[in-house]
Amino acid sequence: MNRLPLFPLSIVVFPGEELRLHIFEPRYRQMVQDCIRENITFGITPYLEGQSLTWGTELRLLDIVKIYEDGKMDIKAIGIGWFEIKEFYRIMHGKLYPGGVVQSMPWNSDSDIVLSKKIIKLIDELYTIMKITNVEILPAEHFKTYQIAHKLGMNITQEIELLTISNETEKQMYLINHLETLIPVVREAENLRKRAELNGHYQNIIPPSF
Repeated sequence: MNRLPLFPLSIVVFPGEELRLHIFEPRYRQMVQDCIRENITFGITPYLEGQSLTWGTELRLLDIVKIYEDGKMDIKAIGIGWFEIKEFYRIMHGKLYPGGVVQSMPWNSDSDIVLSKKIIKLIDELYTIMKITNVEILPAEHFKTYQIAHKLGMNITQEIELLTISNETEKQMYLINHLETLIPVVREAENLRKRAELNGHYQNIIPPSF
C-alpha cells in the first residue's frame, strides 16, 4: 500500500488510457506541481453523489501542455494501474489537495483477438443503427477495451464495474454482454422513431397472403 494524491472527479479513467485535463483549482495546481517536483503519480477517483470513494486509477503525468497567465494549466496524463482506497483524506497533511492510502490491484492487458473481433462487429452494428461514423476503431490486433469504453453508452456505475475487472479478456466479455443487451434496445428505439415519422403519411403495407 502507498499514499497517493487523489483527484475526485465524476469520470472513470482506465489503465492505458490517455487523459487531458484543464486544471484550474489552486489545490490541484499544487498537486500537479508536486507530481513534477517529487516525480510522483496521482489518482483519479470516480465520484458519485452520496457514495464513498472506493476505487481509482493511478496516473502518471506525461506533459504540461499549456500554462496560462493566471496559473491554470492543461495537462496530459496516462493511466498506469488501478487501486482500492483504504483510507481517504479530504486534505493531505501539509497540502491543499485530497489524498489517501491505496492498495494497487492486478491488471492484465492481454486481450483475446477472437473476442476483439466480436466486439468490433457488435460496435459496427450499433453504430450503423445509430448512424455514427466519426469514431475510429483500431483493428482487432491492436484493440483494447479502454480505447472504446467511453463510447458505448455505459453509465459511470458500469464504467466503474469495468474498471474493477483485472483481466482484459473478462473486460472484453463485459463489453460483449453490454453490447448484446444494448443493441436490441437501440434498434427498437430507432424503429419507434421511424414509426413516429410516418405519422400522417400514407403507408404502403403489404398484407399477408393466406
